[in-house]
Amino acid sequence: MSARKVMAWYGAWMAVLAALFYALPGWHILLWSTIGLSSAGAIGYGLYRYRPRRWSPWLWIIAGLLLLSSGDTLYNVMTDVLGKVNPFPSPADMLYLAMYPAVTIGLLGLSKAGAASRDRTVPLDALIVTAGLGLLSWIFLISPQILNQDLTMSQRLVSVAYPLGDILILATVGRLIAVVPFSPTVALLTVGAVGLLAADVMYGLVQLHGYWTVGGPVDLGWIVFYACWGAAALHPSMADLTTPRVVRPREMRAMHQALLTLFVLIPLAVLVVGVGQGRLKYPMVIVAFVVTTVLLALIRLFGVVNSYRGNTMRTSGIRASNAALMSATTVEGVTWALKRTAERLLPPGSDYRVAMVMNDGTAPELFQPAPTTMGSRLRFTKSLPPDIAAQMGDFEITMICPLALEDRPTGDPHIGMLLISSDENSLSYLQLPMELVASQAALAIERIMLSNEIIRHNSEQYFRTLVHNTSDVILIVEPDGGRIRYASPSAPSVFGTAELPGKNLSQLVDSPHHALVADLFRLAAAEDDAVDTADWTVLRPDGTAVQTEVSCRDLRDETTVNGLVVTLRDVTDQRRMESELTHLAYHDSLTGLANRVRFAERIGQAIARADADGSVVGVLFIDLDDFKVVNDTLGHEHGDRLLRAVGQRLAAVLRTDDVAARLGGDEFAALIEGAPDAATIDDVADRIVEALAEPFTIDDRLVSGIASIGIATSADARSAPELLRQADLALYVAKGEGKGQWRRYQPDLHTAIVERLELRTELDRAIAAKEFTVEFQPIVELRTGVTAGYEALVRWNHPTRGRLLPGEFIEVAEESGQIVGIGNEVLHQAVAAAARWQREAGPAAVPYVSINVSARQFRTPGFVASLHETLAEEGLPPHQLMLEITESLLLRDDDGVWEDLTELRTTGIRVAIDDFGTGYSSLSYLRHVPLDVVKIDRLFTSTIASSAQQAALVDGIVRLAHTLGLQVIAEGIERTVERDLLSRIGCRYGQGFLFARPLTGEQAINLITEQKVAA
Repeated sequence: MSARKVMAWYGAWMAVLAALFYALPGWHILLWSTIGLSSAGAIGYGLYRYRPRRWSPWLWIIAGLLLLSSGDTLYNVMTDVLGKVNPFPSPADMLYLAMYPAVTIGLLGLSKAGAASRDRTVPLDALIVTAGLGLLSWIFLISPQILNQDLTMSQRLVSVAYPLGDILILATVGRLIAVVPFSPTVALLTVGAVGLLAADVMYGLVQLHGYWTVGGPVDLGWIVFYACWGAAALHPSMADLTTPRVVRPREMRAMHQALLTLFVLIPLAVLVVGVGQGRLKYPMVIVAFVVTTVLLALIRLFGVVNSYRGNTMRTSGIRASNAALMSATTVEGVTWALKRTAERLLPPGSDYRVAMVMNDGTAPELFQPAPTTMGSRLRFTKSLPPDIAAQMGDFEITMICPLALEDRPTGDPHIGMLLISSDENSLSYLQLPMELVASQAALAIERIMLSNEIIRHNSEQYFRTLVHNTSDVILIVEPDGGRIRYASPSAPSVFGTAELPGKNLSQLVDSPHHALVADLFRLAAAEDDAVDTADWTVLRPDGTAVQTEVSCRDLRDETTVNGLVVTLRDVTDQRRMESELTHLAYHDSLTGLANRVRFAERIGQAIARADADGSVVGVLFIDLDDFKVVNDTLGHEHGDRLLRAVGQRLAAVLRTDDVAARLGGDEFAALIEGAPDAATIDDVADRIVEALAEPFTIDDRLVSGIASIGIATSADARSAPELLRQADLALYVAKGEGKGQWRRYQPDLHTAIVERLELRTELDRAIAAKEFTVEFQPIVELRTGVTAGYEALVRWNHPTRGRLLPGEFIEVAEESGQIVGIGNEVLHQAVAAAARWQREAGPAAVPYVSINVSARQFRTPGFVASLHETLAEEGLPPHQLMLEITESLLLRDDDGVWEDLTELRTTGIRVAIDDFGTGYSSLSYLRHVPLDVVKIDRLFTSTIASSAQQAALVDGIVRLAHTLGLQVIAEGIERTVERDLLSRIGCRYGQGFLFARPLTGEQAINLITEQKVAA
């Protein structure tokens, strides 16, 4: 049955009951109860039929109707059945009064959907009107009841409660009218409430002036109340009262303002008139009404101010959102801007979900039928398409804002939908602002879509131009046979001809690659990404070959292509360069031999083969012994030419399967594979030593290429790193035992190297702990035996090994650079001792002190300045100091060293060449370098008495030194015959065990004192 028929039947039923009520007074108890129950039953049927979102407001209204009907029935029973005359107050009045809060709660529940629950203006306006009407009710209804002396206190209170309940219902009905869109249900509820109010007012007046009887006009107002409220629930619009809805703000029209002003002035007018006439009763009540009305008006005004402030904040958020939308370049950027806007506008801490659905056919349910309004609307989240509902979370309500443009050129104004889900109160914040933002978002999306369309159009033109001008060749071929249907204009640059359409692509490719062509077509047709590109060799008609990189894509589904698109790129030069780079990555650029990376790879491969066939693998580390001399004397260009020559000679000595490599600098290596035993590898080492021992001729100069070799074999190591490490250790030993030798790795080598590392660590500790002391060996005048000077010799007082001589640690100190710290300590101790000799023995005839300075120490920045500072601190005159340097310091043509030597001699410090005759240059620099003394090494003095040749050689050195104005000191004199012979030759000074062993500082001062006394 339709809703209209149901309401018609209900109206007829209520009309019949009303007529019977007035026609049959004797049946008024039953009929009146039936009217009340019919109204409640109609609401219950409406709930069942229309199933509104919220049932509780209507259930409260049903409870109120049943309370009112029960009160009427009880009152009628008390008066008509029990014979009581006007029982007031009675239990029925309690039921009447309980009806008012129940109905009020129901009406409030019906007016709390959407933004209505947040609208403070509506209840304030209703309270202002209620205050005005309440004052009138006080004057005409309430105060007469209070002043009626014929009523008891309980009767007065009950009489006052009725008007107050009517005022309460009046306020809630006013709120309902203000916040809920007008509908038949709202109209019927309003009419019923007016009927109730009219009946209660008339009932109150009758109670003041006479006795009320059943069946009068007062009952008609209550009948209207019952009938209209029952009919309100039977109309379909009753479900819309609790359905989520967007509440639009209403403008305060002139009539609205006038009514509010009137009701605000009513209490003031009553107060003024009552005071003027002197008939004001209960003035404090009137004043309370006046104060209440004024406060409500002020609160209403403050609400307007706060609303303006909130609008200002929302405007700021919308402005920021518009800026973000204007800068967005993608639809995702628009979505992000909308999310940020919702976050700004929502109350802090609110949870929400935002999604945007485009009108592209993915969610046709949202756009069919087409929305009739551009404004937002609310929907239950569960009613959305399932995939969209899943994005909106567990919220009950989702607000939908159309992204639409009314004048859109494409015809359909709807671009998409903006969906926001949150709680109902939070959504009320977003209704109007998000509608404004949605319109701007629609403009932004339309702009982006138009821009993309323009870009796509331009891209098509751009790519069309690229295809016609690119150097890559683009072919469209048939997927079955490979027949070419289209070739881009750049095809002749690769294929050498433009006559390609109609030919089979396989015929243009080198025959070994025919299978690659078929495989590439098969993979492209199968949409297999395993092979993206392939390399083909294309044969031109003139016979030349072109290396090409080929890719293929299946575009048979594209109507404009309908085939396989093959792209070819000429990579001939690129592949040649890659080959060259690969060669450079594994070969030394100077010699062309394998480099360290390639050498290590080949070792690993050789070991794997040796494990399989039982052969021996050998690794040889080769280091040129005199290469530094070549670089320093002849220059780096000659050094590079020597390295190339060594590489060629080394490769010539090895077998074809062996590997020669340059590891860096003057270090070479050789890999010997497939040797039956270690002795075979030793033979190879002998051949290499012999080959490199023969001098090389570079620019008509004979240059030494003599080398030391370290050998390691797979008999002692099973991995490439271990072989390399062992060969390096063996080379270290070979270098230490002399030039032009080879040594094979022995297990005890590792122990020796570890001891050297430990010694280096102990040297660091010893330097810090100042464990080094100085002893002094006299330098005497050979003819008189008088001590002319002392050579300072370093000693190490080791805490566990005792007193160590320089031969046990100087070599390690030279390698590690620790010699600088040791030399500085010796320098300070020796200068301090010489200064003490001068203070204690007097300046006359005090021996000088001679100190050995290593080449590394001398080249240390600031050495000369530090030396002068030490002399000044100790008070030793510069002429009392002699520095002994080695020939290695003078090997390079170093102007800085020579300038420092000149500066030292200018200040009075003497300079001596130590171990003269054992170096590389010997005599060539004596007339160029600023020197004072030449010290002949004991290698010559120890054999001068037994070898005439050695005696002649020493005699020549002495004569040459005297010719150049240099003094000569002979070292290592241990026999008187050596002393006498050197004296006759003309050597003035000497030192050695014949005169004295090294002395301590105290022994040296004692010797100085004794010689001074003897003199």
